Amino acid sequence: MTQKFKISDRVQFVAGNKHRLGVIVSEKDKNSYIVEDDHDTYIIQKHNLAPAPVLVVVPSFIDDYIKNSPHLTSYGAIRQVLHPDSTENILADELVNWVARYPEKFARAWLDGYEVEKEPLYYVKVLNRGLGYLNCDTGAGEYFIDSRNNDDGIKTQYTETEIKALNEKLWECAVPVEEEAE
Repeated sequence: MTQKFKISDRVQFVAGNKHRLGVIVSEKDKNSYIVEDDHDTYIIQKHNLAPAPVLVVVPSFIDDYIKNSPHLTSYGAIRQVLHPDSTENILADELVNWVARYPEKFARAWLDGYEVEKEPLYYVKVLNRGLGYLNCDTGAGEYFIDSRNNDDGIKTQYTETEIKALNEKLWECAVPVEEEAE
């Protein structure tokens, strides 16, 4: 039985005697798909495709490091993080600790791709009634107190970093979005 795929699914296949990972961009006919990888476009028979491995989830600081180090291999990156050659190569403690704890996950992210962990979102509830939430008019960049409805151009949900950047004391008023939804 052939696996059912749809456009934009990540798949693995063999082309030119090499194992490849790609994305289905369209269906060529009832027996084949057009698949793209980082370098080329291929026509692959449906029975020669398999689901791609699930992407690992990494924190945003790992995403930043990978994006800023395209010249390294996965081994070179792990070596640079865990065994730096000089004092000029000082990396953030959280990066070093995460890679030391999850070297396989780091290598899989480097080789196969990854998804960035989503930071939890919070409302900032400054008054104990319905219209007591911090809102931001994204067009004007102005903050005001109102309901927690995410209308067009009005932001009501923030990450911890965004809240603390406004004012550290506002963090005391933060309420997780899921908790408030109940």
